[in-house]
Amino acid sequence: MFAKNVGSVDRILRIVLGIVLIDLFFMYPALGVWKWAAMVIGVVMLFTAFMSSCLIYTILGMRTNKS
Repeated sequence: MFAKNVGSVDRILRIVLGIVLIDLFFMYPALGVWKWAAMVIGVVMLFTAFMSSCLIYTILGMRTNKS
């Protein structure tokens, strides 16, 4: 269904960044709109990491995996 275009190092970075952004959502309630942006971006980062596919990479013709 989706072409795998996210490599191992890229996946690890996306997982770490996704967790940090979701953590910001829960740890800093005073951020207002920014906390919701952090949550959405964090969820997208985790989703693309676990799917090993990134729509933006597909549109731009990029790949970070070796296969």
